[in-house]
Amino acid sequence: MDPKDQRVKLNDGHFIPVLGFGTYAPPEVPKSEALEVTKFAIEVGFRHIDSAHLYQNEEQVGQAIRSKIADGTVKRKDVFYTSKALEKCKDAGLTKSIGVSNFNHKQLEKILNKPGLKYKPVCNQVECHPYLNQSKLLEFCKSHDIVLVAYGALGSQRIKGWVNPNLPFLLEDPVLSAIAKKHKQTPAVVALRYQIQRGVVVLAKSYNKKRIKENIQVFDFELTPEDMKAIDGLNSSIRYNELLLGVGHPEYPFFEEY
Repeated sequence: MDPKDQRVKLNDGHFIPVLGFGTYAPPEVPKSEALEVTKFAIEVGFRHIDSAHLYQNEEQVGQAIRSKIADGTVKRKDVFYTSKALEKCKDAGLTKSIGVSNFNHKQLEKILNKPGLKYKPVCNQVECHPYLNQSKLLEFCKSHDIVLVAYGALGSQRIKGWVNPNLPFLLEDPVLSAIAKKHKQTPAVVALRYQIQRGVVVLAKSYNKKRIKENIQVFDFELTPEDMKAIDGLNSSIRYNELLLGVGHPEYPFFEEY
């Protein structure tokens, strides 16, 4: 089995590739670029593509997947595509697996205890990186056979209005940089590898072809237990994506510790 093809089993029997390609870009980036970079990501070996209706690029991402199927690079069954979907879609056979995003442990408990729950969520996609390692939420998810999927795994792009510009840059962290140097890798690849080794499915978002190619090298090396411990030690509850738009909502998820 090609190491790039590493997958974990979901609680509904389907499999999800451990490394995903994130397709979100700020509004000023032309939508045509999503088509370009998604095609490239599939060419270099990504088999898990993450998008959402909110990103307004699903058409382009879909075209990219379709063209890579048409030219024989992949078969449809090889590609795991994430949108933000629903029980009715699963009933209709349009969706294989359904999960949730940005749920805290209390919200997960609520859904797991829902009378007549039809489909247990297979995953919970949340912000997760060495500065916010979500270890308590990860433990909770593992205990309920729910896969944690990490977005913002490389810190975060400084998107105006979304991210606090005064927060430190994760990829400039001296601990990550030292570990990267030791393994002759980039800090970004180390941050991705960290997640895979702790059983987290990780999304790597980049519109830069050189970096997309670098990120797939996550399968070429292994972090030592000492490396993992050092990275665990960076946890400082720094949240780049506070989703402040939803702060007034009764279900705003981030007032809970995890």
